[in-house]
Amino acid sequence: MTNRKIQRLLVANRGEIACRIFRTAKAMGMHTIAVFSDADANARHVKMAHECHRLGTSTATDSYLNIQAIVQAAKVSGADAVHPGYGFLSENHALAQALDQAGIIFIGPSSNAIELMGDKRRAKQFVARAGVPLLPGFSEENASNDQLINAAQEIGFPLMVKAAHGGGGRGMRLVLAAEQLAAAIDSARAEARNAFGSDALLIERALTQPRHIEIQIFSDQHGQCVYLGERDCSVQRRHQKVIEEAPAVDLPAPLRQAMGEAAVRIALSCDYVGAGTVEFLVEQEQFYFLEMNTRLQVEHPVTEAIYGVDLVQWQLQIAQGAPLPKTQQQLVPRGHAIEVRLYAEDPAQNFMPQIGRMALWQSLEQAHQRTDHMLFNGAEITQWYDPLLAKLIAWGESRDAAIQQLCNQIDATIALGVNHNLGFLRRICTHPGFTEAPPTTQFLITYDIARPSEAAMTQARAAACLYAFTRAQPNNKSHHALSQLSHAKQQRWLHNGAGFQATLDARQWCNGTLILHLNDEQALHLERCSYTDNQISFTLDHQCIHAFVGHNEHQIFVQLKSDHYTFERNKLITNADTASASGNLNAPMDGQVLAILCESGQVVNAGDTLLLLEAMKMELPIKATATGEATLMCQVGDQVRQGQCLVNIAPAPENCAAPSDHMQQTKTAFKSTVGK
Repeated sequence: MTNRKIQRLLVANRGEIACRIFRTAKAMGMHTIAVFSDADANARHVKMAHECHRLGTSTATDSYLNIQAIVQAAKVSGADAVHPGYGFLSENHALAQALDQAGIIFIGPSSNAIELMGDKRRAKQFVARAGVPLLPGFSEENASNDQLINAAQEIGFPLMVKAAHGGGGRGMRLVLAAEQLAAAIDSARAEARNAFGSDALLIERALTQPRHIEIQIFSDQHGQCVYLGERDCSVQRRHQKVIEEAPAVDLPAPLRQAMGEAAVRIALSCDYVGAGTVEFLVEQEQFYFLEMNTRLQVEHPVTEAIYGVDLVQWQLQIAQGAPLPKTQQQLVPRGHAIEVRLYAEDPAQNFMPQIGRMALWQSLEQAHQRTDHMLFNGAEITQWYDPLLAKLIAWGESRDAAIQQLCNQIDATIALGVNHNLGFLRRICTHPGFTEAPPTTQFLITYDIARPSEAAMTQARAAACLYAFTRAQPNNKSHHALSQLSHAKQQRWLHNGAGFQATLDARQWCNGTLILHLNDEQALHLERCSYTDNQISFTLDHQCIHAFVGHNEHQIFVQLKSDHYTFERNKLITNADTASASGNLNAPMDGQVLAILCESGQVVNAGDTLLLLEAMKMELPIKATATGEATLMCQVGDQVRQGQCLVNIAPAPENCAAPSDHMQQTKTAFKSTVGK
């Protein structure tokens, strides 16, 4: 049992979670130590710490996944303890073991508990012996494709293919019918191999309308364990959580108690110490074990909000040998809390991850509102890591009050310079399917609310054009400068791959009206215009429009009703489909070529996936936009830049198409290159 005082704490992580841990550690009087990669040399967590140490280059494997470098940094800095945060090495038993051998405290459970629960196959067998319900499945060690396919016929469809080592939605595929299974296994293996270093898979029966509910547990070194209620994490996209709330709505008290007691039973049976989360799927008042996360969760703030505790403080106290601060009877929740995750991704472009520089960041924290983030004006968002930027957390006496608090918080948050999902999050929070009933994991499949409305996009274009024309005037501090335009002015723009032309006519400004023509078709009458450095307002169709605006050398940024838009300036107008069909498939963002699924000289069809690009911990398929002969312009493992040509497709003769079986054979032949 550890009974040592922690005076110097190293956080082996980055981003908002490192900043969040430093906040508590400083409040406890600890000396804080940051580690960083080259990409994070100027990151917020580095600025927050008392001291910092470089780990390596920008790649995660050379920095935040480098156990040797982290242990060395802990030794050199004289750290008493290392907090792993979440992600990266937080559930890696080898790190816990290496720190223990070096005489440094690991803030978390033992390496044995991490290893046990990190192997989904062993974990399921273990909890089954503890009497916890499981979904029907197949989890033989190192199961072959044929074994998985044969087992699937007995289990039935729909089913889920999962990585045996890992989580976070990676290496996971939903399979609705037998003909989809082989491709799903190949894809899941490839993603699991690259994400977790192991391509071992398991399969289990999939539920059609489940709720994803998890239990927060805490154990000390004296054999005591409690559960701090549950969190509902059902609103997910691609098996990754988007919104979390506590407590779960309409969960019967007996079911809540049974799940809590099952989670405690699991923790005690593996001698667990510290913070942990046991995840369940719930359908028709029956629960099934999903997995156990042996770390602090991203969504821990909602539990903190309803119980009035600091879970990081609990972690640090328990790691020093202290008993649990509260008993089960003393843990009484109050009110309701909701958290949303702000990601650098563009919902209007199929949630494509985004990179860039934050031009303006502003978050307003009032009573019952909290923002955990990694941002500041000028912060660089790179392709190297997860696109999570911040978490917005709101508390209210009721769920309705918490939703309203959260909407107010979203409205007051400004993040200019990188496309993000804030508007998408607000649409979820105000959708009747979320506000009026407990959502299931099918919520974002059932409701298509990713994109802003066409009216909102038109308003954003108007705001960008008005901002650009105003700034172009000699006296750009005043909108009255527009009266100097004695003739119509034109500019060309590119937004989400589509070009458009804007013509501003200010000759009627003396009557209080500006006329904006988009593509010489749509005429917008803008009235009562006003402009300051980062805000622009006008009236359009009797609606008062207010937007935040910013710019760099080539782009203008608009945040309108929480949605973020990026407009490229001084671009020739092109038709996106024509440009794609003309020959080049370009990288949508910086990343690494993960796999190539075709070969030079091969005829491919429009819609075929030709290669996989990995960026910001996501696997991005690059698909052919036309039928033609492919010429590869890259190799597996290449680091590519946004806009770089990956594949050239030469136009094919009419009625020429690639046989579908040939494309499948090519994918099979090339799948062995993935991850090498």
